This record gives sequence, structure tokens and C-alpha cells, in this order.
Amino acid sequence: MAPEIFLTDARSPLTQEVEVLDEHGQRRRISIPAERALTVFVDRRELVTLMTLGAAPELLVIGYLRNQRLIDAIDDIESVTVDWDVAAAAVKTRRGVADFEKKTAKRVVTTGCGQGTVFGNLMDELDRVDLAGPTDPAGRLDQATLYGLLDAMRRQESTYKSAGSVHGCALFRGDELLTFVEDVGRHNAIDTIAGWMWLQGIDGRDKIFYTTGRLTSEMVIKSAQMGVAIVVSRSGITQMGHELATKLGLALFGRATNRHFICYSGFERFDSQPEIARPAPATQAS
Repeated sequence: MAPEIFLTDARSPLTQEVEVLDEHGQRRRISIPAERALTVFVDRRELVTLMTLGAAPELLVIGYLRNQRLIDAIDDIESVTVDWDVAAAAVKTRRGVADFEKKTAKRVVTTGCGQGTVFGNLMDELDRVDLAGPTDPAGRLDQATLYGLLDAMRRQESTYKSAGSVHGCALFRGDELLTFVEDVGRHNAIDTIAGWMWLQGIDGRDKIFYTTGRLTSEMVIKSAQMGVAIVVSRSGITQMGHELATKLGLALFGRATNRHFICYSGFERFDSQPEIARPAPATQAS
């Protein structure tokens, strides 16, 4: 039996009301997303400060440690304690982090919203990626399922709809929504999902990852590390994101809204059904 992990359940408001002046000269109150700093300490050593919405800070921290490959197994974590009064998350491990200084010496400021930070050895870890093969049904996607996924996201209630200015990420099995996370940066949202998967022991091989943000190298790397071979985005893609996806064999879909999308890579994983791209025309009454 796996050792029990102690987690706080730190809560904080996701939005805040502010007074604004609109184009008609009218003052009114609207909601905007909250943004707060969370400094992460691992065994009392400061690691990083994350700017976050704060929806699920414990899962964010766990996913961050996983995606940075600073901790190899979920069982290595004894506790994650978040205290918003001091804006800190304290992680206690069971055996410490081997080569902590070496692993955290090289930092790369990414294109993540709010300037995400990754540690420089991630590229060296890509040979550990284990994805379902393109002929494995678990690693394939058909057009009807893609449309079902996009419709589920269209109907999903979100902070973005009420306040804007956040990114959303989701994990699907087929067109079934498993979990949905929003944060001020897409890298935080994907880390939170990674933490949820790790904590629940969920395999990514038959899953689909969705994001509202652009498909950068960071997003591609983290999706692959989660074992997810199919990634769908409402936005576009960068050159390095495309190169890495092609190298790793991921299927990337961008500009995906309603019944429109572009498949940028991994064509062999996609079962195209162009006949359902548009609804059938209505028949005229005789």
C-alpha cells in the first residue's frame, strides 16, 4: 500500500470585484481573476515562486515537481502544506531530492503567461517518454470525438466566461471530460492536471489534453511527460512546439473551435471524417 500523503485544502477567492469606467461613461462593477504569488519550498529550501489563480495549489505544486522531474515518484512526497497568509507552499519529502542544486541550477524563462520557469534538464528527459503507438486505439482520435470534445468545452462553466484573462486546460477520455483547471498561466493549469493524474494514479496513454493556450515547446514537453499523445488547443502553435511534437510523435490540433481545426502533426493518429465537418443542409419542404 502506498504511503499516505498529507495535503491541505487551501482555498482563496478566484475572482475579485473592481469598479470600471466603460465606453458610455458609466461606472460599474465587474469581476476580474485573482492573481497571487505562491513560493514553493522543498524540504525548507526555496525552489520557485509561481503566479497563480490558486484554484488547487496543492495539485499545482505536485504537478510542477513532477513535470520538472525533481521528484521521481508520488510516494516520495510526505506532505504539501499551503498557507495563503504567508503565500507559501511547504513540501516535505520522505528521502529528500537527490542532486537538488544540480537539478535546479539551470533555469529557463519560458513563454508561459507570467513568465513560467522550467529547469534546464527537461530536454534530456524526453527519451523517458512513453506514448501509445499510432496504431494503438488508445493513441488515436477521430473527427466525431474531436467535435464532441470541443462541444463539451463550449458548455463548460468557467472563470473565463465570467471574468476573462485566464487559461483553461482539461483532460479527456474520448469526449468525456475528466477534469478541468483554470489558472493565470497555461503552464500552471497543465501542472495542476499533472498533479491530479499523479495523485490519482491515472495513466495518460488513452487521454486527450485540451488547452486554450498556444502549443509551445513547454506545453508539448509536459503533455508528452504525462503520457498524452493527443493535444488540442483553441490557439495556434510555435515552431519549436511543432518540431518537438513531430519528433515525439504527438498529434497536435490547433485553432480548434466549433467545427474548425488544423491538425499540425501526427496525422497518422487521426481518423479524418470530412463528411461531418459541417452539418447536413436542411431539406426544403415540398
